[in-house]
Amino acid sequence: MKMAKKCSVFMLCAAVSLSLAACGPKESSSAKSSSKGSELVVWEDKEKSNGIKDAVAAFEKEHDVKVKVVEKPYAKQIEDLRMDGPAGTGPDVLTMPGDQIGTAVTEGLLKELHVKKDVQSLYTDASIQSQMVDQKLYGLPKAVETTVLFYNKDLITEKELPKTLEEWYDYSKKTADGSKFGFLALFDQIYYAESVMSGYGGYIFGKAKDGSYNPSDIGINNEGAVKGAALIQKFYKDGLFPAGIIGEQGINVLESLFTEGKAAAIISGPWNVEAFSKAGINYGITKLPKLENGKNMSSFIGVKSYNVSAFSKNAELAQELAVFLANEKNSKTRYEETKEVPAVKSLANDPAIMKSEAARAVTEQSRFSEPTPNIPEMNEVWTPADSALQTVATGKADPKQALDQAAETAKGQIKAKHSGK
Repeated sequence: MKMAKKCSVFMLCAAVSLSLAACGPKESSSAKSSSKGSELVVWEDKEKSNGIKDAVAAFEKEHDVKVKVVEKPYAKQIEDLRMDGPAGTGPDVLTMPGDQIGTAVTEGLLKELHVKKDVQSLYTDASIQSQMVDQKLYGLPKAVETTVLFYNKDLITEKELPKTLEEWYDYSKKTADGSKFGFLALFDQIYYAESVMSGYGGYIFGKAKDGSYNPSDIGINNEGAVKGAALIQKFYKDGLFPAGIIGEQGINVLESLFTEGKAAAIISGPWNVEAFSKAGINYGITKLPKLENGKNMSSFIGVKSYNVSAFSKNAELAQELAVFLANEKNSKTRYEETKEVPAVKSLANDPAIMKSEAARAVTEQSRFSEPTPNIPEMNEVWTPADSALQTVATGKADPKQALDQAAETAKGQIKAKHSGK
């Protein structure tokens, strides 16, 4: 998720009964008695605790324990855990972005989870993979998200929507006049630009046969990535994107242009559904367009998860709570309260969820998407890649020159900071 990356959707089959999912793992009477009177602390995302209120109450009753829920911005919970965990004031269960898992594990902040394969099989492959480090599981997915296309129905109808990014270029050529625009995206950032670059063969890290990332194989400057960046550069060079959407404030400018009815379509994410609705925009949501080579634009899958703190004094009970909060029944209830798309496979076609246009778009786009790399080395890619793309956007460097420099910088930082692993 983009918010997580700045402070970096999917998804959705083994048959498991709702009664099992609702009750969570069974305990022996001795295990129950040992947990009696315990207290667990859960760090939940801001304004999301209502989504687990009923689940927490049921868990408390079943286990005769007290669960205290504290709301904190989920993208920053790991920062707080670094201080509060060792001090004994941290959580037992927290929620965090999947792309922070690798770093958190390296720092010894998370407890490995030992849950049965039938529990792991409840979730989409991409979401559960985001919780794996060295083939070990460190969390259970609670929600997924990915970028999608928002369009203003008062400016362009669903039937008029261009099918490819190149067609959006042509549409923007006809409609952009300096104050109003056709299609807009934050392509000066790798989080968004990857959607184009990977469609032509670019990638962040190569993968080993077991699916793990190979940090020595960086593909942000290969032939396909350069081709994608060249297409991106055309939108800026030809004045189809305003200069204001380059840099840190770009996201605010892009969102303002859309809410003011000055942009026909933008790439954003489900995190803006509520804001755009409150702004009174008559918008639609769909998957990202295709590229001229026939491939659909990709995107990063952001996964929110429930994880157990390495500092928890009740780690076994905390794991049971994480499993319970993330099960099928409670995932659906949480969606009804928060509108965050669950990562549970069986809910992919649930009528209550699929009636949401945003959920349908996220689910469809996830077919063309991959998890944001969760290894610590990813921290060395964001900044040089973004810097390179900004020089491409402003015309200060050609795509190959800029991306070669970004790859060189990333490799150097990875060698300097991670070679001792």
